[in-house]
Amino acid sequence: MDCDVAIIGGGPAGSTLGAFLRLYNPELKVTILEREVFPRDHVGESLLPYLMHVLAEMGAWDKIEAANFPVKVGGQYRWGVSDDLWSLDFITNADLKEEERPARFAGQRILTAFQVDRAKYDKILLDHAKELGCSVLEGVKVLAIKKDGDRIAGFDVVATCETGEAVLGEAKEITARYYVDASGNTGMMRRAMGVEVDSPTSLRNVAVWDYWQNAEWAEKIGTGGTRILVLSIGWGWIWFIPVGPTRTSLGLVTSAEYLKQSGKKLEELYMEAVQIEPTIARLTQAADRENILQATKDWSFIAEKLFGENWFLAGDSAGFADPILSGGLTLAQNGARKIAYTILELDRGELDPTWLKDEFDRSQRANILNHINFADYWYSANGHFKDLKGYCAEIARDAGLDLEPEEAFRWMGSGGFTSDKLGEALTGSYTIGTVKYSINQMSGRMPKWELDGFNSFKLNIEGATLTRLASYERGRIQALQCFIRGNHVLPNYMAFGAMGTALRKESEFEPLMELFSSEMRRRLPKSDPTQHFWVGLQTLEAMIAEGWVTTALVPRAKVLKIVVHNNGYTYGWLREGVGLMSVDPFQPNGLVLPWDEYLAVTREMSLTP
Repeated sequence: MDCDVAIIGGGPAGSTLGAFLRLYNPELKVTILEREVFPRDHVGESLLPYLMHVLAEMGAWDKIEAANFPVKVGGQYRWGVSDDLWSLDFITNADLKEEERPARFAGQRILTAFQVDRAKYDKILLDHAKELGCSVLEGVKVLAIKKDGDRIAGFDVVATCETGEAVLGEAKEITARYYVDASGNTGMMRRAMGVEVDSPTSLRNVAVWDYWQNAEWAEKIGTGGTRILVLSIGWGWIWFIPVGPTRTSLGLVTSAEYLKQSGKKLEELYMEAVQIEPTIARLTQAADRENILQATKDWSFIAEKLFGENWFLAGDSAGFADPILSGGLTLAQNGARKIAYTILELDRGELDPTWLKDEFDRSQRANILNHINFADYWYSANGHFKDLKGYCAEIARDAGLDLEPEEAFRWMGSGGFTSDKLGEALTGSYTIGTVKYSINQMSGRMPKWELDGFNSFKLNIEGATLTRLASYERGRIQALQCFIRGNHVLPNYMAFGAMGTALRKESEFEPLMELFSSEMRRRLPKSDPTQHFWVGLQTLEAMIAEGWVTTALVPRAKVLKIVVHNNGYTYGWLREGVGLMSVDPFQPNGLVLPWDEYLAVTREMSLTP
């Protein structure tokens, strides 16, 4: 059986890859080999908003929405130094308006995500790939991978059930021009090609989970909206994720070391965690466990290379980040999208093949490593504040920076390693503002914003090298102009490009932000102008943190201040003795935070114990 692209695995990575290939080139023959017959359960049910754009582009968002999965507004956590619950939301104040479902991918729904029953979600995606023209062979197992140096010459395959026999027919071998390993943590092709993996983390955790029927939701927001629960219990943490109107995924993550020391079986530890955590015990009081307990080790890792001469690694085969940040499916499906784009460009022959593969490897590895680093930071916040800062120094060293603990903590909170997605100030799929807020909630202190207290800013590209990096948009890969200095990247693209252009014309904050908004409207006409100011703050912050912008304080000019207040950010011009005055042109003029409240908040923001 000959085809253009052969994919091992019909999970979200494999089906997303197949869908994008057929979407942008319906002439391609794409074969997806899946040893099981869907539906089947799988862990990893919580999605992130960025993935919604991938689903929309491939034409699957409406189908996912029609399945009536809970709308993920954000997460509620008990972590770090406080026993209080705190929220990390995608929409300000978790204000999801009442809206009939199924809804459209527009307005507030662009900012939210889903909590999905993977048995249903994965089947929807695989059926979608089939509708687009992929040849989907369920019940078919790859027995052996034929190699010729760094090339793959074909797969030996066998049917595992009657379904597989029906779709496979007489074929015993699959040959293709390109091969992709989307086999999950099995990593079948990765192992066959002798690709080593690196585990750049000290985390060695074990996850165990089951599903429950008729558990109460911790909260209901708007129409079908809720938050995931992540609750630390000292020797581990619990996830509580409603994945349907009546079904909930409930899991425990603990260290392999603690499991060994406890002398208990996984099921004993699991039920102990459910019973001792008051919130979980209450929510499951009248619920029934499905008794399909499953377990896995969730050791973060990344493959030493993600491609070969005619093959690629996708999804968990390429790398895995601890699930604390719910980044698994976002990493897997976005990585699969990049592989599809790369194969499409290789066939067009307009761009250098080596550059295309190297760019996929660079960008996907950066995304995986950013999630691993952020997860490491998150776990470190479960200890004392001193330990947290020291752990941030280790993360900074992994990124090539030699920083003292105090400096590393500020670097982390200021938006370190922001180049994981060109044009947007993200850290592991979270905005810079979200990272800072999480630090505030976990440590009890607010990391200082690098632009806070200044009013003049200057672009600094001295010593940087101009190069071109890949951007993946609308079925094509663009070679974007970027500056590189050390481990940091400054793209002339989207928000970073708009801010760079504005900085070349203006240094004073107020006219600088006006120019930035104007540039954003020119570059992204469909962007929401009411969000430009907040986007601009985070973009400028990231550029300062990575040395692309220098700051100054001009006497007698207005000074910007940013504080956490009422479970969110408050920012404005500081007026001594009066308070913070409105700075955002889309917010009402006048006092936004009185002087006495400002003093009370800032006393709690000190980074020193």
